[in-house]
Amino acid sequence: MTEPTPKKTPALFLIRILQGALIGLGAVLPGISGGVLSVIFGIYKPIMELLSNPFKNFKTHVPPLIPVIIGGVIGFLGIAKLLGFFLNQYPDPSVCLFIGLIAGMIPSLFREAGEQGVTKGSYISLMVCMIVIFLLLTGLQVFSVSIEANFVSYLFCGFCLALSVIAPGMSFSTLLMPLGLYTPFIDGIGALDFQVLVPAGIGALVTVICLAKLVNALFKHFYSIAFHGIIGIVIAATIMIIPFSSFVTSVTSCIVNIVCLVLGFIASLLLDRFNSKVKVEAL
Repeated sequence: MTEPTPKKTPALFLIRILQGALIGLGAVLPGISGGVLSVIFGIYKPIMELLSNPFKNFKTHVPPLIPVIIGGVIGFLGIAKLLGFFLNQYPDPSVCLFIGLIAGMIPSLFREAGEQGVTKGSYISLMVCMIVIFLLLTGLQVFSVSIEANFVSYLFCGFCLALSVIAPGMSFSTLLMPLGLYTPFIDGIGALDFQVLVPAGIGALVTVICLAKLVNALFKHFYSIAFHGIIGIVIAATIMIIPFSSFVTSVTSCIVNIVCLVLGFIASLLLDRFNSKVKVEAL
């Protein structure tokens, strides 16, 4: 972030709150990354600059990010309880809706990833990351790996949550769902359970302190390769959460799942169109 936004209006403030809410929502939704949405909204760079050098950039970066932070808290906490309900009551349609959202974001991800050019290394990175994550998650499913929900595991949840913000494309649900930690983590957030929030907060803070500068440098010097690698992770993780069995259970469930996929896809395209109109007001 080189210069603060010159034009500050109530409308822009509200737009930033909405963008922050969507980023917070994206941080909670399965398969979706708050970091991806922050990139799409043109907010990722100032966020990473702030996290990498909080003391140096506090005065210049925090004021314009205040509405984004407010919106992020609203989106993150406000959606968690509702999300927990729908995942428990309607798991397959909910996941299909999320998959549609992800699919609709893929074109914008490739557009962002190619902003600084594309090389053979970019596509190699995409394929390698996709294959590695696919094999890792497949292995977790085959061996039915599950971890007990406790203080240590919630530290890990906080690590994954922070990683989903500082590494665009990473979704903390990617690792938590196969390990059986996603639902208790979301339920704990929705209930404002400090036995969940405290260790998760510690894990997230430690992750930001340790990895923010590294990730920022990686994207600064190897932008295309890093971003295409993230896209590979997104594709593999999305394939792994598709509820294939529910499509053949009954005609009704198949139709409902397809409708949710389409709705998610359309919503994602509308979100991208909305961003294209407001991106000129970049931070």
